Amino acid sequence: MGVSRSDLRALSKAESALVLDEEELLARVREALTRARARELSRDALQRARAHELETLRELRQQAAQASEDDAPTLMHELALRQRLFEREQHATLPRDALPYLAHLRVTEGGKTKDYCLGQQSLLDSDAGVRVVDWRVAPIAQVFYRYAEGDEYEEEFPGRLAEGRVDARRIVVFTAGVLSQIITSSVSLRRGDDGNWVAESREGLALTSGGAGHAARPGALGIGLRGSAEPADITAFLDRTQYEAVVAAAHEPLLVLGSAGSGKTTVALHRLAHIVAREGLALERVSVVVPEEGLSRLTRRLLEPLGVAKAQVERLDVWALRLAERVFAERMPPLCEDAPGVVSSLKRHPALYRALEQRFAHLKPTALRFKRLRWQLAEAFTDRDFLRAVVNAAPHELRQSAVEETVRHCMLQLADPIKAELDSIVDPERKRALDGRDIAAGTPQELAGSIDPEDLPILLCVCAWHGKISLSPLSHLVLDEAEDFSFFELRVLRDLLAEPRSVTLAGDESQRTHSSFAGWPAAQAVLGVQDARVCRLAVSYRCPEPVAELAHRVIAPLSEHAAPRAARSGVLVGHFHFPEPDQAELFVANALRELLEREPAASAAIIAQEPERATRLFELLRDAPRARLVLDGEFSFEAGLDVTDVDNAKGLEFDYVIVPDADAASYPDTPEARHRLHVAITRAAHQLWLVSGGQRSALVASEPLTATSASRPGHRDHS
Repeated sequence: MGVSRSDLRALSKAESALVLDEEELLARVREALTRARARELSRDALQRARAHELETLRELRQQAAQASEDDAPTLMHELALRQRLFEREQHATLPRDALPYLAHLRVTEGGKTKDYCLGQQSLLDSDAGVRVVDWRVAPIAQVFYRYAEGDEYEEEFPGRLAEGRVDARRIVVFTAGVLSQIITSSVSLRRGDDGNWVAESREGLALTSGGAGHAARPGALGIGLRGSAEPADITAFLDRTQYEAVVAAAHEPLLVLGSAGSGKTTVALHRLAHIVAREGLALERVSVVVPEEGLSRLTRRLLEPLGVAKAQVERLDVWALRLAERVFAERMPPLCEDAPGVVSSLKRHPALYRALEQRFAHLKPTALRFKRLRWQLAEAFTDRDFLRAVVNAAPHELRQSAVEETVRHCMLQLADPIKAELDSIVDPERKRALDGRDIAAGTPQELAGSIDPEDLPILLCVCAWHGKISLSPLSHLVLDEAEDFSFFELRVLRDLLAEPRSVTLAGDESQRTHSSFAGWPAAQAVLGVQDARVCRLAVSYRCPEPVAELAHRVIAPLSEHAAPRAARSGVLVGHFHFPEPDQAELFVANALRELLEREPAASAAIIAQEPERATRLFELLRDAPRARLVLDGEFSFEAGLDVTDVDNAKGLEFDYVIVPDADAASYPDTPEARHRLHVAITRAAHQLWLVSGGQRSALVASEPLTATSASRPGHRDHS
């Protein structure tokens, strides 16, 4: 489908020229594609004799041999990369008709103008001036990521130094093979259903300015008190419910519930500081335990201005390891950090807690030594009948596959390490693989002799059931994100508390990311604080109204509570959908680069569902100023961009948040996906964008998800 002058009547002269320019380039690409397919047909015999991958490599070699002096280094670099990927990936030989390319880059180098189309496959036709390159590996793609229109660039490419100017930089969208949208740094042009092109405001395709400072950062703003210069003196800024919780009597257990950004952490930490000051507690007898590394780092920083920086703050798994070594008086075996997800879920589930409580009810004191107890637990984890009973007790939360996975995983851990079998070999070099790694690395034998982090709270819990944990008691305990604590962990913590149990639990059942949550009454009972006072915070101070409303719609099918009341109206949520995930990623990278240049004092985050997606997106932004990949919780809490995943971002907040994978593959319509998307959404303090490529997620499908319908900026709070 081409374009006629009548299709452009709603555009300015410059906008019309832009559409005609892109249509002319598309026509050249399609003609080159037709010629390339004709050449392929003439080589049918050779294609039948070779695998698809070999044909791809041969085509690239031929293109490189025929390329001009300027294009040859680019083709040779891509050829080398594809040869290394030969054993792992399959690549289409030629671009697809439905999606010939994703973006268009025009540069001037050495007085010559060149057009590069960034696509998913390569096609070179020098005579026609057609250069379609794989955007994932082609060096020229770096110019698209790193420079804006009009910028001069200098980049080292394989075999040459490239110097030039970016003349055009455009993302293009195809619908059923028809060019339907062109997005540049200044305008967005869209073909309507009637075939006519219209111009849309580019403002809706950029993150809204003015977000810096909405998200609290240690050293910048007091947590929950945006704009306050005195974070330690907060009573004037608390609402009545928050204040009453902070000053609650020390002996009174307190459960603080509320939506994301309602001030749960504010209340919990300031209550701790208030109790320490009022009761004169020793800080070594005060502890804060949280599930994630990022939240533990944030908590330490937030406690400093409150005068209680020396209070113990520990990540849950670190706490369990330290405690196990104290209780059992020996060093723990190496931890397995990548147990199958179904195994970890089973080991944290309340159904296993109840089953093991019965199974280990009559253990003799001699069985409570570490090695004996670990073998007792291993017997349970290799008892298929026992495991089936556990799974059947929670049919909607645990999978039947967990039985065999747990047995297999446990048997591998019980095996003798391969190092023990090689003790007779004295030459250490003979104990290493050809790639220099440990001989067991990357094999099932790597698990031999290891123990799962989830096993430690279970072993400690067995000791607690039998009254064998006797350490100096804690005067006050804070558990933040308490919905992610298992019964095993809560039961052990119960025995670490002095009487009466002085404890603050802060949590939100909507933000749970594990199947271990069985409701607050059950969790309170295991912790031994059934009579805890409940404080429910009803106002969201972090999320503006559009974000809070969207988050509630996502979680509403799983929640009994009404939508939280947002303290401010804020900016509308941006929704963007593209036919391909690759286009979504290019769009996200472009928008974030613009934001980092425009608002250097803002905090922004790309929050992907999985670490792999976060890593891929970071590669597009690696050289951007203040861009950081955070997959280990090591947040700096400084202005800039953090590229991370849901698990690492939980408990934190940012001025701007982009969810780059709001698609059906990442967020299917399941309870777990709803909880995880809710967590990602509610990290935003100023503006949220949902971006999807491919099939959009049904969890947000009620929203107008199109590549052209970004919500316009809404009212901003100036109070």
